[in-house]
Amino acid sequence: MHRSENTDLLLDGTINFPKSYSVAALLDPELAREFELLQDRMRDRTIPLWQRQLNARRGRGGQIREDIARLEVVELQHRRSRALDPHIHRHLWLNMKVQGVDGKWSSLDSRVALRLHNVVNAEGELAARSDPRWVAALAAHGYTLDANGEIAQLAHVVRPLSRRSNQIEANRIRLIAEWREEHPGRQPGVDDLHHIDELAWAQRRPGKPAHLDEAEWEERVRSELANIDPILLWQRNPARREPTPIADLDRELLARMALVEADARSVSSSGRFSSWDLRASAIRAISRSGVVAERDALDELIDDVASRATEHTIDLVPDDPAKPAHIKTLMAEATVLLKLRVANRFAALAAPGQLPDERQMRTVARRLVEERTELVDAQLTAASAIAGTEGLVSMTGPAGSGKTTLLRVALHALRLQRRRMIVVAPTKKAAAVAEREIGATASSLHALLADHGWRWGIDEAGATVWTRLQIGQTDAATGRIYRGPRDFQLSRGDRIVVDEAGMVDLHTADALAIVAGEAGAGIAMIGDPRQAAPVGHAGAMAAMTQVADNVVELSEVHRFTDRAYGDLTLRLREVATAEDAVGVAAALDDGGHVARVASADAARDLMVDAWFDWAERGKRVALVTATNDDATAVSEAIQQRRVATGALRQDVMAHGRDGQQLLVGYVVQTRRNDRGTGVQNRATWVITAIRPERIELRNLTDTTERRYVSAEYAFDHVHLAYASTVHGIQGDTADASVVGPGVDAAGLYVGLTRGRAWNQAVVVAGSQDAALGELAEAMRRGSPELTLEDSRRAARLDLSRAAREATRSPAGETPSWLREAPPGTGLSW
Repeated sequence: MHRSENTDLLLDGTINFPKSYSVAALLDPELAREFELLQDRMRDRTIPLWQRQLNARRGRGGQIREDIARLEVVELQHRRSRALDPHIHRHLWLNMKVQGVDGKWSSLDSRVALRLHNVVNAEGELAARSDPRWVAALAAHGYTLDANGEIAQLAHVVRPLSRRSNQIEANRIRLIAEWREEHPGRQPGVDDLHHIDELAWAQRRPGKPAHLDEAEWEERVRSELANIDPILLWQRNPARREPTPIADLDRELLARMALVEADARSVSSSGRFSSWDLRASAIRAISRSGVVAERDALDELIDDVASRATEHTIDLVPDDPAKPAHIKTLMAEATVLLKLRVANRFAALAAPGQLPDERQMRTVARRLVEERTELVDAQLTAASAIAGTEGLVSMTGPAGSGKTTLLRVALHALRLQRRRMIVVAPTKKAAAVAEREIGATASSLHALLADHGWRWGIDEAGATVWTRLQIGQTDAATGRIYRGPRDFQLSRGDRIVVDEAGMVDLHTADALAIVAGEAGAGIAMIGDPRQAAPVGHAGAMAAMTQVADNVVELSEVHRFTDRAYGDLTLRLREVATAEDAVGVAAALDDGGHVARVASADAARDLMVDAWFDWAERGKRVALVTATNDDATAVSEAIQQRRVATGALRQDVMAHGRDGQQLLVGYVVQTRRNDRGTGVQNRATWVITAIRPERIELRNLTDTTERRYVSAEYAFDHVHLAYASTVHGIQGDTADASVVGPGVDAAGLYVGLTRGRAWNQAVVVAGSQDAALGELAEAMRRGSPELTLEDSRRAARLDLSRAAREATRSPAGETPSWLREAPPGTGLSW
């Protein structure tokens, strides 16, 4: 479910099953009927669930909760995606105005609706895998479900069928080239491109929906499926069904699976989740168990699994037993204990020490730093702390505060003492950047830990488990005897510098603290907890900062050409209250850094235009999006325009992830570390050559760095990267930056601090006031909770904003308007 562009009107919920179900429906009319009935059952379960669990808000500040007697839903049914692939799905448009049990109409509590959708999604997954009638229909036609919920016998055609951009774009490229040959010296205009698009769609693909003949479209898609795999059109023998009886289920394991998933999904809320979230995870765990049963027969099982999982949680607000189910007040016991354990390990590593002579440090700094970039006192203090002998050093600072410069000074000061600096980072990409900018050998933090025997894997419940090899033990992954560290041998007095430390998760920090303690090495964490969070649970850097022997806070920003804007980014970083956020949003608007658009499509177009505007000046712009899907949409739009304008060679082509076409000149990102080729996950490159056996890449920011990857690697791990999410852009610096709508606080801050010369936020809103309100809300969305006390405060704040008191009719009395209503009129669609 998501808010529509006009949030005053409706919320959009989608009934969306795996794509292989749509393929099955296209291949067999009986399965098509059964699939429609499955969606009917999902709709009939969703709408009453909305009515029971959602509420209206009344009273001053919306503090009064009103139960819903009537809600209105419009159902839209679709058979195809926008790309004309088979994709049967439905939209349920829920009217934001609902009728309470008192007969009055008022606004739906949208916050509750959005949080309930986790449960609704889980119910959909349960229906897809366990609905007896649907599973029986599949089996009768020779189909079974795989571990991912796809139809096992059809899953292999989903990806080729979805590669509409491959075939369509190939047609488009060829047609544009032919047009240019026929019109030398000219570029195709808007009408020409529109006609070319129609031809590209028509060739070996059906036409656009407005001109479709339904039977012809189905026949053409069946023909495409037959080309992918002719066996698909053959009649299959019935498949054997072996559902798992409810009595045979391991309920404790299901509870562990539910808790692990709820915990993993809670990373964006700093480890907090609600009882609804835990119930949703219990439903998903059951859906993956192989059980097949009528939905009503599973209620007791779901309740029991959720209850067992709850026993292993900590309630952050235990003094309010009547709190609403959507409030995120729970935290996994294991996560709480991990946070406490990491804090204790760091406390044990703290040790007082001495700082280098100040005059010597200034001498080193003058030798390494140009006069125009002379270190300020805070930078020199930080460099001295790192080069000193104190056990724990924490250095935090905003983006552009000159952390790289001071690390170069600290490195040389340590070398003068015959001590070593071991530079590591949470990702291989960040390590490569640190190595290039600092001048010291750097590696990923995980490489250091693996060298010291640490291994990590997934247990049967899906939890990440860290173990450690002892010298002489056999490494199960390689079959070799572990002989101890070889690449990262540590000695007493060494300084382990963790760059981008705000992205270090708690499990990794726990292992690092053990390794450093054993070797007697000091740790310096360098980073900004207010930037991109780790993939796992955050709080490692905050835990170390609380007990560090030396804490240095950099406050001066050196990155931006506009000093006043640099000062504004400091305010953006320190937003703590709603008033702070409103003030910063107004200041950004006054400086021209806010662009308001009417729709998500308009936001995408603005970002695409920005890329071309800055490229024409020979400059680079960072485009930051809220989701990977948004990044893909922007990247593909830029790609298509570059091809259409003749900016790229069209004679040689390769294929990337999800079937994206790759041409020489494309900006791409690699998405898996590869030691053999030297590429890093999330590193950004320009394709400089495409050959049958390999693809040549050049680093986007360092033209001297070139790498070669195989066509197979590109197919699985390379995608377009003109735009990226915050995790992909973290650590980069460009000439300008444009931040798309929907980002959270970290995404907004990181995005608006990437550009040296210009930075802009794009907001979808109907008015400028609404745009500034949305921008202010984004500044507080997903704000990091770095300690357990932070999480407690956030939970109480969340609770204080919830509507609590329900108005009710006198006992035993039913409102007259409801008494007179015929059966079923509580819902309408």
